[in-house]
Amino acid sequence: MTALNPEEQALLAPVERAPILSHTLAWAAINSGTGNLDGLAAMAGQLADAFARLPGEVRLVEPAPVERVDAGGRLQPVEHGHHLVLSVRPQAARRVILTGHMDTVYPRDHAFQECTWVDDDTLNGPGTADMKGGLALMLAGLAAYEEAAPTLGYDVLINSDEETGSLSSAALIAELATGKMAALTFEPGLPDGAMARARPGSGNYAAVVTGRSAHAGRNPHDGRNAVVAASDLALRLSAGVQDGLSINPARIDGGGPNNVVPDLAILHFNLRPRTPELAETARLLIETIVAEVSAAHDVQIHVHGHVSRPPKPITPAAQSLFGLVSRAAADLGQPMRWQDTGGVCDGNNIAACGVPVLDTMGALGGAIHSPQEFMIPSSLDARARLTALVMHRLDREGLPA
Repeated sequence: MTALNPEEQALLAPVERAPILSHTLAWAAINSGTGNLDGLAAMAGQLADAFARLPGEVRLVEPAPVERVDAGGRLQPVEHGHHLVLSVRPQAARRVILTGHMDTVYPRDHAFQECTWVDDDTLNGPGTADMKGGLALMLAGLAAYEEAAPTLGYDVLINSDEETGSLSSAALIAELATGKMAALTFEPGLPDGAMARARPGSGNYAAVVTGRSAHAGRNPHDGRNAVVAASDLALRLSAGVQDGLSINPARIDGGGPNNVVPDLAILHFNLRPRTPELAETARLLIETIVAEVSAAHDVQIHVHGHVSRPPKPITPAAQSLFGLVSRAAADLGQPMRWQDTGGVCDGNNIAACGVPVLDTMGALGGAIHSPQEFMIPSSLDARARLTALVMHRLDREGLPA
């Protein structure tokens, strides 16, 4: 850390691993699967208490209404947990947003509920990397930054629904991100320290296919088979894959007794466009294929969904932020590399607001979304120092042109 000046060395000296790890273990012990409202409430309470050590106001924000197509083709409300917001120096001329999520992919009844040490620097546990370790080190980094006469204002947003697309927090993300000079999101980095650059967009869809029932033996010709139509829709969408645009038909719900022509089916599918132009291409493709299948099978098709995570290309401002973080990491002895990724996160939503974002500032780890999920504890204090240094340099220097 010889490239650090005396002020920066003093800023980072108090950062220690033990309290960050303690928070990580305590928070990983709380099941906060996106649908576990009790667990999310407990997690939000713990986070509110912990982040109250920072100056500013902590508040819990009601989730926006969200609906989902059920197995009967009907829109049903989906409940979500509250989102946590901390606002520090809201009147500051220059402001930053830092984001994370309190939810995990592991529901209340999932078998993966406890942390286990694999070795001295590998912790297996639910949400340890994605992203309770990230939340803990974000807090430690901001606490260190606050000791050096800071002038930047910032908002911290920790939402409760990132793992299912941030549908109940998307408007809140946009509200808090708009006008910020930069954004840091604490998704996990890869085990070797690599950080994400460009990301595709993502949209989840449900196509409700309504046909006509009939007796499968006596008068099948009078029926309009919704399952067959949904299958044709899936095949045609799958054939629409092109460079920079993936389409994944994931599930078909519907059907019934073998002797009845089914009159209802729901096709669930996901698409990932690499650019905004491909997102528009995908929209037109869906419209065209839906019209073709409707006519070919004499059925009605209603499509629900949209690209809720816009594509995140690399802009000059984002490149400038990457450069600032790269230099800070190198000065800390944490040289890193960058790579494009196929995953999506709240960084996509922030980038769509015109804000440069680095969205893998969290703990290092791997095998996320599985019982093999692991975190590297030595990255906790390392990334907390990086967070503090990046905030300090954004404060003192701003983003280079």
